[in-house]
Amino acid sequence: MSFKIVVDSCCELPEALLQDKRFERVPLGLEVGDYSILDDENFHQAEFLKKVAGYPKCPRSSCPSPERFLESYHEDADHVYAITLSSHLSGSYNSAMLGKKLYLEKYGEKKIHVVDSESASGGETQIALKLMELEEAGLPFEDIVKKIEEFRDSMHTYFVLDNLETLRKNGRLSGVKALVASTLSIKPVMGSDKGEIIQRSQTIGIKKALGRMAELAASEAKRPEERRLIITHCNAPGRAEQVKKMVLERAAFRECLIMDTRGVSSMYANDGGVIVTT
Repeated sequence: MSFKIVVDSCCELPEALLQDKRFERVPLGLEVGDYSILDDENFHQAEFLKKVAGYPKCPRSSCPSPERFLESYHEDADHVYAITLSSHLSGSYNSAMLGKKLYLEKYGEKKIHVVDSESASGGETQIALKLMELEEAGLPFEDIVKKIEEFRDSMHTYFVLDNLETLRKNGRLSGVKALVASTLSIKPVMGSDKGEIIQRSQTIGIKKALGRMAELAASEAKRPEERRLIITHCNAPGRAEQVKKMVLERAAFRECLIMDTRGVSSMYANDGGVIVTT
């Protein structure tokens, strides 16, 4: 059976898959004041971060339209999957679901499954790569849907940011009850609980925060030898390598991928942010 995997542009795909016709990234929109772009192949991180740093207010993102998702589903592939940002963080999931409804009304029956990643960035990547493995193993569509939902539920997401203001001002920290202000070198270690952002720990200084995140990622991974460690960073390759080293000293993952963030993840992670998913 042929398949296609559609991801919104918060998903960081490995370089080898960017030209793979079985994958399509549907871009979100990015706005920094009057500056407005799509988060597509033309995104330039350094230019974008410079504009964000020079803008006194908060940058914003906008999800793809249902029609744009419908367009991505209109393929000859037997099975189509869409993976989106957590529905607690973006309207992308609802848009993808409505796109599916519109597709079925317009073109008739097709096997389409939309996955709420309950994560972002590398979390979406984890699901995309797992879907590819399940499809290449030749499993029936219904079995893949069941297994990918179970896989999503078993994932863990962690992140440490130098700057939480974009998340805060855009209302993405509403589920955090007692967030320590990121001043005086106090750095919270954040995570995800069913797609909502939570605070997992706090330390003094970025180095200790990255270490604490590595400890959590290693200790909470079940059967790491069967899983991938995915680290995404916003213009912080040195930090990403440090985290990789600290995690792999504690747990033997079968593979580790490190990727730089694209537009949406760069907007929320800000310069220096590091995201870990297992």
